[in-house]
Amino acid sequence: MKYRVLFAFISFAWVVNAQPLSTNQIASLANDQLHPALQSLVAFLSIPNVANVPGQMENNIRWMQKSCETRGFQVRRLPNEGHDLVYASLVNDPTRPTLLVYWHLDGQPVDPAKWNQTDPFSPTLKKSTIDGWEPLDIGLLQGNIDPDWRIFGRSSSDDKSPGVMFLYAMDALRAANTAIPFNLKIIMDPEEEMGSPHLAAAVSKFRDLLAADRLIILDGPVHPSGKPTLSFGARGIATLAITTYGPKMPLHSGHYGNYAPNPALELAQLLASMKDRTGRVVIPGFYDGITITDAIRQDLEATPDDANAIGEMLGFSHPDQVGATLQEALQYPSLNIVGMSCGWVGNQARTIVPSEAIANLDVRLVKESDPVRLIGLVKQWIVDQGYHLCDGTPTDEERAQYGKLVTMTSDISYNAFRTDLGTPIDTWLTAALTRAHGEKPVRIRTGGGSVPISPFVETLKIPAVIVPLVNGDNNQHSPNENLRLGNFIDGIKTCIAILQQPWE
Repeated sequence: MKYRVLFAFISFAWVVNAQPLSTNQIASLANDQLHPALQSLVAFLSIPNVANVPGQMENNIRWMQKSCETRGFQVRRLPNEGHDLVYASLVNDPTRPTLLVYWHLDGQPVDPAKWNQTDPFSPTLKKSTIDGWEPLDIGLLQGNIDPDWRIFGRSSSDDKSPGVMFLYAMDALRAANTAIPFNLKIIMDPEEEMGSPHLAAAVSKFRDLLAADRLIILDGPVHPSGKPTLSFGARGIATLAITTYGPKMPLHSGHYGNYAPNPALELAQLLASMKDRTGRVVIPGFYDGITITDAIRQDLEATPDDANAIGEMLGFSHPDQVGATLQEALQYPSLNIVGMSCGWVGNQARTIVPSEAIANLDVRLVKESDPVRLIGLVKQWIVDQGYHLCDGTPTDEERAQYGKLVTMTSDISYNAFRTDLGTPIDTWLTAALTRAHGEKPVRIRTGGGSVPISPFVETLKIPAVIVPLVNGDNNQHSPNENLRLGNFIDGIKTCIAILQQPWE
């Protein structure tokens, strides 16, 4: 351990004097690191990383632990109720401020049958053709790189590549003897795709260790325009499960159709009652507390969204009207049906009246939202529609007494966070990304996705900003997740500039 600390001191002893690099210098340094960074990414993507599969996260934790140690970080595993967190620190000068960086190590579950390759954990290089995505020899990554090639594999974008970009940005600065004018701490989350259920407790427990002046989050896609992007907030998330009940067991639809109540129809009607035809939630009070002032609207309109292009990319012509634009819609809490299940479909369909129907929903929270209150509003709405809430599967007594039976369970993962635009962390990051790419970044008030950052903001009392790095059409959380190589090199540029930007 003494030698590791000495290595860190020697490697970063020059961190106090360098001038900011130019856009061209940043590009040159990033290009020098491209091939070794891609080889590391391919190796990292080859390690399965579904947190709820026993044993999968350990090799990912060890891989990232070693990667940080070889760059002079002091690395600790922070015991957690779930998987250990990985913490790395690099003290360049104790008198200087500290940047905390967050990314996560786990990925969404996979259904290999839905992927257009043999194994989601076998990273595959592909190029776009008229007929779709054509596989290429992965060895081509050692030669000239086409920025529009993509690496397909689970976690290629969400969220392994940003961590690799960051570490190779450090290598680029070390190779150029160029300064990192602050101290670094990194926290790597192995349970983000599970909702980070143990993170808040860990942040509270290790608050002194994690203490920092600013926090950046390396996660999520850049703006659909492809321009460099900063996101100053993210929605929190709560989840609901609603089950409606019909007969005790599935019944022959010929014998009992038109007589036995159908829980699928009841569930569909119940869910439909919660929104109007424009997609707005009609539950009283659901949007209380959100005000779009003229100043906020000006910030939202500064985001260069093209509604027609977004609709064409996503495949719909008429968006919901919760807000007048995408950015305005993201300022409100959402009530979204994640999935529904009842009976059987397709070639497994059976002529029955089902016994129950289940829907899973998520509620995306904004900073003004109280998740306990919103869940309570949904529950009260269900009661107001004439349903009796059961604690579990209805008893015979409940079936005899009540005509409409339902259960609802809920879970709150974490709250939203938002950092004001125009603050010092905004000035600092905007300057860095402008220097990296030769243009000002798109600045988004609140992103649509959810990241578990509120525990850091609330416990450590520090400002936080998301620095998205990957392509927007990356299929994250879905089959055929991918990373555009042009975004990979741009991400290294972004990280170089941030690591070298003087603290404002």
